[in-house]
Parts: sequence; C-alpha cells; structure tokens
Amino acid sequence: MGFTKVFYFILIVVLYDLINGGSSTTFTVVNQCNYTIWPGLLSGAGTAPLPTTGFSLNSSESRLISIPASWSGRIWARTLCTQNVTTGKFTCVTGDCGSSQIECSGAGAIPPATLAEFTLNGAGNLDFYDVSLVDGYNVPMTIVPQGGATGVGNCTATGCAADLNGVCPDQLKVTVEEAEGGVAVACKSACEAFGTPEYCCSGAFGTPDTCKPSEYSGLFKKACPTAYSYAYDDGTSTFTCSGADYLITFCPQSEESASAPAYRDPQPDTFNVSAAASLAASPTFSVAFSLGVLAAAAVSGVGSGTW
Repeated sequence: MGFTKVFYFILIVVLYDLINGGSSTTFTVVNQCNYTIWPGLLSGAGTAPLPTTGFSLNSSESRLISIPASWSGRIWARTLCTQNVTTGKFTCVTGDCGSSQIECSGAGAIPPATLAEFTLNGAGNLDFYDVSLVDGYNVPMTIVPQGGATGVGNCTATGCAADLNGVCPDQLKVTVEEAEGGVAVACKSACEAFGTPEYCCSGAFGTPDTCKPSEYSGLFKKACPTAYSYAYDDGTSTFTCSGADYLITFCPQSEESASAPAYRDPQPDTFNVSAAASLAASPTFSVAFSLGVLAAAAVSGVGSGTW
C-alpha cells in the first residue's frame, strides 16, 4: 500500500511537471568574494515572479536554485549592505534595488551593477545567456554552463573576472566618503555617467549602425572580451546552450577580485549585516531550495538593457 502511494505521488509530480513546461534548470550561485553579498533576482516582463527575489550569501557559501522552464531574468550582487536598527530599512551601496528589504520584490538593480542575464528555452529551444556591463560594473562574475546537449549552440563560459573597479576612469568611478583614498566600489557605464544619446544608444543613435563602441565601453571590452560592453555588443557576448545547468560565480577566484571592498559603515544607528552574517554562518554552508514548477514565458532582450 505504501509503495502504491509513493508511485502515484511520483506520477502526479511528473505529470504536473510536463503540463507546466517541462524540467527545470539548476542555477548554482557561488560567492567567492571575501565578503558577504546579497544576490538579487528579477524576472523579465511577462515571466512569473520567483518565490525569492533576494537573499544573503556569505563568503564561500553557495546556493542552489531550481529555475522553471522558459524563465527569463537577471541575477546580480548587492554589496556593502546595512540595515537600520531603528527603521529596519535595508540598503546597499552597490546594486541596491530600492525595496528597503533583502527581497527585491520585482525591482531591478540600480546601476552600476554587473548582470547575469538569461532567457531559458527561447528561440530554437535554446537557452540564451550573457554577463552584461551595459549597466556598469560592481563585482566580477562568470557564468559556466554545466552539461547540456553536445554540439548544440555556443555553450561556453562567459563573464567578467577582471577587477574593473581598479582601472575605472575617474569620470565613471563610484566611491564612498569612508573609502580610503577614494577607492572605487563600482564603475558606471558611460550612459549612466553622461546620459547622452551616443553613449546610451538612444534617439538618433538607437540602431546598431549608428551606435558604436565608445572609449569607455572599449575599456570594458578589453578587460572582459566575452561580456556585453554596450547595447549592441551581441555578436561576441551572447551564448546559447540546450538543456544545461549554470554555475554563476561572484568573484571567481583571483586575489584582486576577491578582496573586500574598502568601505565600512561607521554610522552608530545602523547594523552591519555583513559582519553579523559572517559570524553567524559557516563559510561552507550550502542551502538548496526549489522554486517549484511555474508557467513562464521566454522574453527577448538579453543583454540589451530592456528589462
């Protein structure tokens, strides 16, 4: 009798999965930075929101996320986050989503932020993915596909493992008052810094023929050849796989990329979430959770900044 119940339960789960869009994709999100980050997640327009839209990830910690078929969206890191002990308001120096809490609740990253972008089961049943610097840069990040159909698509690793904050031009630097020597904690895009059509690929510059790489996007591209450096950088920056899972790593290990940000919040009325989380959690702690099987529509616009 017990076996029969188990059999029917498995059968129901399998049928439910098939009805609602097939098997899920697993994202393994890894923090190799020497400091806590707070990944944010945003579903694309027309895609069902995920049960979690933000969480804390300590140094050396990983998290498995089961993403439903046909999902599209973005993942990024928030850094230098604090929570006000009086109001409970949660804010981050870089990548903040403006929700005032750890969950981003449908809000995207405030630039500058390094973005991992996905459209799963898109055209030709392929997954499309990229790492984008179109909205600027805050931490190194890579995407490495795992598994996937052999010989299908351009299924290779991509990302930006370089420390662009260290070479960021003064006009693009994001610094904080407390950072020693004006050290950059993020690097703006030229569009964010100057707001002109030629840098933003808008108006008369709103086509691939009229919007060309700038000296600033060229700097990003030289350091990170496979990452999106500006809106029409598709040719060398979009990758495709079929049936793969994905390893998303913040601060893929190198001494310079993993070093802690220079800023430390000195305010007496705020509680440093990073310090408390690092003390409270094991560095190898790994949490796995399932987002379930959701009906989601694939949305185009990977890398274009149109989310």
